[in-house]
Amino acid sequence: MEAKSAGSPLVPVAVIEPRGGWAPWDLRELWEYRELLYFLVWRDLKVRYKQTVLGASWAILQPLLTMIVFTVFFGTLARVPSDGLPYPLFSYAGLLPWTFFSQGLAQSANSLVGSAHLIRKVYFPRLIVPVAAVLTCAVDFAVAFVVLLGLMAVYGVAPTLAVALVPLLVLLAVVSVLGAGVWLSALSVEYRDFRHVVAFALQIGLFVSPVIYPSRIVIERLAGLGLPAWIYGLNPAVGVIEGFRWALLGVGTEPWALIAASSAVSILVLVSGLFYFRRMERTFADVV
Repeated sequence: MEAKSAGSPLVPVAVIEPRGGWAPWDLRELWEYRELLYFLVWRDLKVRYKQTVLGASWAILQPLLTMIVFTVFFGTLARVPSDGLPYPLFSYAGLLPWTFFSQGLAQSANSLVGSAHLIRKVYFPRLIVPVAAVLTCAVDFAVAFVVLLGLMAVYGVAPTLAVALVPLLVLLAVVSVLGAGVWLSALSVEYRDFRHVVAFALQIGLFVSPVIYPSRIVIERLAGLGLPAWIYGLNPAVGVIEGFRWALLGVGTEPWALIAASSAVSILVLVSGLFYFRRMERTFADVV
């Protein structure tokens, strides 16, 4: 499109219009802005650990210190069962994916509000912002995963053949966190009190997910009520955590029902979140 005034040459003008069609995202556009995605992930990592004494070591210390606390109170004092595993290893294997869930949801929920200065000034696919927040937490997950391998070596626990499924379980965790994060980031722009809702929900989520205890305890109670095990898997964190322990440590029964239920919920939340995000995207710069 070109515009002109009296006595002046034609000046090219770029017009940005909303996309048509029903697709909730444009993969080609996201790929074109991949360098921005990389920059946002790198920025978030630098900001998170800037001016800290221990730096990126906090990615390891947070689940490790929590594991020590859980081992003392739940493993030693309360004697919570751990399916025959040393409780430190059992709890850390649950804390690792749960920490990714909690940090990913908290960071992605506030990502758009935290990037308001950038959203108001320049156009780019807004979906990149919550995606960058989730990927930043995925980097922390990868660093802390090394500690889990070290604990397995210390306690002499070898991974099972099912360890090949771990990348798929990590992908399921990313889908779960991204789906909920897309919803929450869009809602937080319009309703700022959602950040308090997220913090409260994560406190509850720690205890309704099998982080401290094995999932068989809940499944046995559900069976006593005549309910199938997959109902517990409607909590997306359940399928990931229980599948993670089973694939790496070989504890529990094959959690296919839990994983299937968690996968269905995660995909539903992600697809519906992308549609809602697209609907609200055009108003972000005005509201944020």
